[in-house]
Amino acid sequence: MAEMITLVAPDAPMPAEDEPTRKPRIGQRSIRFGLLDNCKANADHLLAFLVAGVQRVFPLASVVSLRKDNAAKGAPGQILDKLAAQTDFVVSAMAD
Repeated sequence: MAEMITLVAPDAPMPAEDEPTRKPRIGQRSIRFGLLDNCKANADHLLAFLVAGVQRVFPLASVVSLRKDNAAKGAPGQILDKLAAQTDFVVSAMAD
């Protein structure tokens, strides 16, 4: 029996003029999975559990894991650019 993974975006719908022009590549056989660790305690453990769970049911071409310097601030553009260029899907973790 195939398992289903449901991805939920916690943000509000984008206005039509802000929709991305690139189509996500999630329909491919495998994805390049991105992780953004927000540097809170145990976020790295949470992300590791997530990767292990996803790998059990979905083939991953690669995993790119990056870490912010400060949990209270947004990720620097350099980190976001790298994730955008090297991944198809990104999860950011919060933990304590």
